Order: sequence, then C-alpha cells, then structure tokens
Amino acid sequence: MGLIVGNWKMNTTVTSAIMLANAVKVQIEGQFGPEVVVCPPYVSLYSVSETLRGSRISVGAQNMHSETNNGAFTGEISAEMLAQICQYVIVGHSERRTYFSETDLFINLKLLAALSAGITPILCVGEKREDRDSGRAHDIVSSQLDANLNGMDLDSKIVVAYEPVWAIGTGQSASPEIAQDMMFHIREILADLLGNQSEAIPLLYGGSVNEDNIGVYVSQADIDGALVGGASLNAGAFCRLIANASRTER
Repeated sequence: MGLIVGNWKMNTTVTSAIMLANAVKVQIEGQFGPEVVVCPPYVSLYSVSETLRGSRISVGAQNMHSETNNGAFTGEISAEMLAQICQYVIVGHSERRTYFSETDLFINLKLLAALSAGITPILCVGEKREDRDSGRAHDIVSSQLDANLNGMDLDSKIVVAYEPVWAIGTGQSASPEIAQDMMFHIREILADLLGNQSEAIPLLYGGSVNEDNIGVYVSQADIDGALVGGASLNAGAFCRLIANASRTER
C-alpha cells in the first residue's frame, strides 16, 4: 500500500493548517492509495487532528523530547502528551541533528520513548554531501542505525526514512539508483539488527520529492513511500503526488 508523510516543518498558522488539512482530506476522500500522514507544527496538532478525524489521513508530530514523565523541561513536549492526538512522530530529522545538535544517543532515547507511548516513530537517517563524495555514505547511515535502534525490541513498529542531507530542500534529489542502493543497504542493516521483522518496516525516501518524481522512487524495489517537505504545503500538489504514488507499480 505504501506510506506518504507530509512534513510541514515551521510553516502554516493554526488557521491555514486547518484549511490545508481539510483541502487534502476532501481531495483524497474515497480514493484508493497509500497511507497518508501529515505533520503540522505543535500549535496546530490538535486542530488538525480534529479536522481529520474519521478520514484516511493520520497525524504525526515533527519532534518530541526523550523524557517520558512530566518535568522541568520548558518548551518541550513528551510522547505521552502526543499520544492522544498523534499516531506518528518524526525522530532524528537532519535539521534537528544539524541545527539543534541532537546526538544519536538522544535520538535513540526519543525513539524508545515514542514506542513506549504507543506512537510509531519515523526515524530519519542520511549522509551529508562530503560523506557521499568521500564514499562514506553507507558507513554514516549504518552508524546512525546502529546507535539509534539500540535496545529496540524485535517486534517494535517503526518507519525509517532515508533523507540525504544534500538533497533536502535543495531541489537536487538523489537519483532513483542512489536512493535504491541506500535503501537496499538499510534493509540489510535492519535485518542484522532486527531479523525477519525488518521486512515489515516501511522505508521512505525524502529529499526534494514532488509530484513529478515520486513515481520513479516508489517503483524501486526497496522504497515504500516518501517523506515530503515543501511539496506537502500545497494541497493540490500533495494530492497529485499521492495519486501518482498510488498509480505506480513495482
């Protein structure tokens, strides 16, 4: 079936988020296609969740803290706070790793906290341009997966998104061959870490995905969907992307 996740990042007000969510809901209502998730900013999570109630669209958060209990962490949100309104949460996005210096250990703790609260984490991994150019892309992603998935139960429900940092928001998407090569590598690493459970883990590609190129990605053997940034902020473009993904067969 596949999975398409729209990451709205730091965009939309509460009012415009409700309008965007409703427009997507109306346009894909009754259509067959991949599972769809939208990830609005924190301030809009509840309103978007209520707007999408009863639809085929799930809601995800863009981030969370690793602490599982209430506490003195001003400005932070725990998994327990999200659990009543979110089915998914993005963990380890490259923008969090780069701009906010999130470590692999911190990301691992967040992932475990999300699973404990019953939320499906979307774990993001990916290499920088210098890593790709030096031939270290596989090593970087392997290291991230080893550290981020430490201590995870074999039957844990997760999603893994491969986002080459050099392709995010640049308009320079990885070729389908590069994406598939890395996805195959990720599948091998997951098999080593989690055994047969790895076959059930959806693998998403992210990095300048749009309605025109989504088909060539989801047609690859090990790509199950996409984590979409800018193209998810326009309801028409996002719905066309979803439709193009659903029409593509491997």
